[in-house]
Amino acid sequence: MSTPSPASSLNAARRARELAALADGAEVDVLVVGLGATGAGAALDAAARGLSVAAIDAHDLAFGTSRWSSKLIHGGLRYLASAQLDVAHESAVERGILMERTAPHLVHAQPFVLPLTPLVPRAQATLARAGFLAGDLLRVSARTSRATLPAPRTLSAVETRHMAPALRPTGLRGGLLSWDGRLTDDARLVTAVARTAAAHGARILTRVRALSLGGWGAAVRDELAGEELQIRARTVINATGVWAGGLVDDVRLRPSRGTHLVLRSEVLGGLSAGLHIPVPGETNRFVLVLPQGDGRVYVGLTDEPVDGDVPDVPEVPETDVGFLLDVLGSALDVSVDRADVVGAFAGLRPLLDTSGAGGPGRTADISRRHAVLTSGDGVITVVGGKLTTYRRMAQDAVDAAVTARGLPAGGCRTASLPLVGAARPDALAALEAPRRLVRRYGTEAPAVHALGLADPELARPVVPGHPVTGAELLWAVRHEGALDESDLLDRRTRIGLVPHDRETALEAARVALAPRVC
Repeated sequence: MSTPSPASSLNAARRARELAALADGAEVDVLVVGLGATGAGAALDAAARGLSVAAIDAHDLAFGTSRWSSKLIHGGLRYLASAQLDVAHESAVERGILMERTAPHLVHAQPFVLPLTPLVPRAQATLARAGFLAGDLLRVSARTSRATLPAPRTLSAVETRHMAPALRPTGLRGGLLSWDGRLTDDARLVTAVARTAAAHGARILTRVRALSLGGWGAAVRDELAGEELQIRARTVINATGVWAGGLVDDVRLRPSRGTHLVLRSEVLGGLSAGLHIPVPGETNRFVLVLPQGDGRVYVGLTDEPVDGDVPDVPEVPETDVGFLLDVLGSALDVSVDRADVVGAFAGLRPLLDTSGAGGPGRTADISRRHAVLTSGDGVITVVGGKLTTYRRMAQDAVDAAVTARGLPAGGCRTASLPLVGAARPDALAALEAPRRLVRRYGTEAPAVHALGLADPELARPVVPGHPVTGAELLWAVRHEGALDESDLLDRRTRIGLVPHDRETALEAARVALAPRVC
């Protein structure tokens, strides 16, 4: 049975020790601000190069955009359509790295069906088929094996309905089957990256808010104790996403809101694949239907500009809900209405504004390229990009920091560095633990499972109809840095996406957080 390395375990006691050392004046080579995917990735990249690292976040791991994605690791197909060949290739390469080297326990092949309904003209179907074949060429160029991602193909109407019984049969000509990468959970990826960084010596500190940044480090506030201190660093990387402009001047972003709905699985019947449902009247825009394997289905996503102040947790407007339900209704034989929506979430993409003044145009048309910017006082800011390419964004940011400050660092290692829990597929298959736990914890799944074997109370689901157990909550407190109920229910697990389920699970979360004899 695999047990967690103490070096990778994050918990309240470790946080207190490491924050105290920084308050006493310990200087680090790199201070990373922001612990989403890119910030955690930068902390890992720098630590793996032999640099001393501290990484802080005002809230929690994956508190911002990194927990609000579609949970997909895209191969870059949509960027081919807009001739962004470099972005498409980079996405395909990073997808292959995650699926085959660094996180095969968390990223798996996901089948998708694009139903050829009467609303999909034959010319559009031909274009989509050509696009999927081009996407397969991207897989080849990225050297991702066919065993990892099967080939796209055409489906008959019978095959299409077998994979998605909820589709309307009238006029259905068949479907197009394609494959892409899918995360078990985006917040779990961030947690694994942060813990791997900790195993390489990085100080991972949540609930520490940056008040100001400079070439010397940062003034910060411990949000738990209310005390202010300074963290001294030779270089600072600002990886705060849509909030980056609040810490560094002259960073212009055009945030875009992506909304998802949460449905119970029974509403859509037995989906064995995700769906690409074309948005009527658009050539290359789709709504995704994503079965989660936990009794829920996500439906998304929108791409709408956000003006004004950026909230910590974006609200979901009813206009987004109505849009997504309308697109669903264009293809399904079952009625899905507002009462079937048991939860919803929205994330803000930190898109780089290259127009000079936030000019007109849809955010859907803005490039997903990332950029690394250096301020006048030497703060490195990384913005743009997307979840799939977080590792490359982190590498470019650390490269810039090393060059700017002449830091004594080796080359980037993260393209071949397995994250906590990672192993070859055959090793994962041999683990003596439920498959659901293996897909969430990898090689640590037997240790999580053992908590439930030792205490039957911990083996029980904390919410009827949802698989998360008390053992998983306790594990998150002991090893994954969870400090309160929100950390447990909204990020280490996704129970909180459904408000009713969250309320039901609150007492179990409090029990997991209570001191106990180990």
